[in-house]
Amino acid sequence: MRALFAGSFDPVTYGHLDVISRFAPQVDTLVVAVAVNPDKRPLFPEAERVAMLREVCRPWPNVEVHAFQGLVVEAAQAVEATLLVRGIRNSAEFDREMQMAHVNRALTGIETLLLPASAPWAYLSATLVREVARFGGEVSPFVPDMVAARLRELFSAARQGE
Repeated sequence: MRALFAGSFDPVTYGHLDVISRFAPQVDTLVVAVAVNPDKRPLFPEAERVAMLREVCRPWPNVEVHAFQGLVVEAAQAVEATLLVRGIRNSAEFDREMQMAHVNRALTGIETLLLPASAPWAYLSATLVREVARFGGEVSPFVPDMVAARLRELFSAARQGE
């Protein structure tokens, strides 16, 4: 079975890696799909998000990382995934993800598995990590070392340019 786990991963957090580590052993291949939305301005460019994910996903040989534009179900079809995996942290996300799961199934027949976040990561979001990093806070408890270093570098340069 091939499954797809999509997100912006801007940046990849331990919450994302929790979903990957828990689900990769359940499938033959887990495709981690980096969403590229031309209407948004991510902190990290597509190529860097893909590179960071490939690095931190090395412990799971059955994980592939790709970028995609468009609908998640189209990305799933392109990589021949038969299941979508989504991590959820709270009831608001559950409601939103249920809506998307129903629409995705109506469009293509593909099913979605909603995986509750592990307790240590139930509060964590990439948005929160970016905000902490932007103001010089320590993000190493929330992201892999290479990501924390890159965030420090990026925001340190921004603060020096002020």
